[in-house]
Amino acid sequence: MLYVKFVIPNNDRMSYRVLVIVLVALLLSFCGNQGQKSEKEIISASIAPFKYFTEAIAGDDFTVNIMVPAGADPHIYEPSMVQVQSLGNSVAYLANGYLDFELPWLPRFYQVNPGMSIVSFANNQELLYQSAWEHGDHWHYEGVDPHFWLSPASALTIVSDLKALLVYIKPENKERYEENYNKLVESIRDLDNEISAMLAPWEGSSFMIYHPVLGYFARDYNLEQIAVEHEGKEPSPADLKGLIDKAREKAIRTIFVQQEFDKKNAEVIAREINARVVVIDPLSENWPQAVRDIASNLAESFAANR
Repeated sequence: MLYVKFVIPNNDRMSYRVLVIVLVALLLSFCGNQGQKSEKEIISASIAPFKYFTEAIAGDDFTVNIMVPAGADPHIYEPSMVQVQSLGNSVAYLANGYLDFELPWLPRFYQVNPGMSIVSFANNQELLYQSAWEHGDHWHYEGVDPHFWLSPASALTIVSDLKALLVYIKPENKERYEENYNKLVESIRDLDNEISAMLAPWEGSSFMIYHPVLGYFARDYNLEQIAVEHEGKEPSPADLKGLIDKAREKAIRTIFVQQEFDKKNAEVIAREINARVVVIDPLSENWPQAVRDIASNLAESFAANR
């Protein structure tokens, strides 16, 4: 008999649901492990782009369990029981490290499967913050921007960490993983060069986006990101007026929206400044195409602003 004791904090409104999901997943995982193992080992990943990187290096050696499915918002998503069960059978978990849904769930994921290898890709990134201020001889930082996977430069760090993990899990495949990793690095650098050439004429330009998902991308290509949403909150009427004034000042004619988000506020601004709303897909499993499309849409928007 498997006995698991949980203490439910009074101030955690998700605790009861988490208790049920984790307990059932543990029981299912325990029972499943008594039978025959699946042919392929499972790697769980927070978001679909991490699946792309995994398969680019490891081929079809693993089944990749994506926690946030297409169309879901990773900032508020809650994993299903089936996903948590797959997590219980995973040999590794690929975490962003700062996506909102991960902050309460990662400790529970570890409870489900304390034996799995875990990598948090944020650990080796040069992170951006929503605010920073100097206090005496040191700096204070607040609100980590978790969207580093959309930067080709940051992606190089992701795939380096990932390759090391995959070699650790399957050292017998090291030579093949190294070869595939080198090809992936070359393709990411080629994409970076392509985007640099595409956006070079527009360095210093500003763009408006509903959710600030392109902070690292803007940093790398010397662009200014103006976000409609701030710290997960929709803009107030006064904020909307300020955004409309700023868009007019900078002659912005395009507003970008992540496909998982409501377009309502972006459309309000768009009507006021005679702009169009363009939907982007930062969570696409086809990471190169998604990043290329973002760059292409930005270049087109800058040309329209001129």
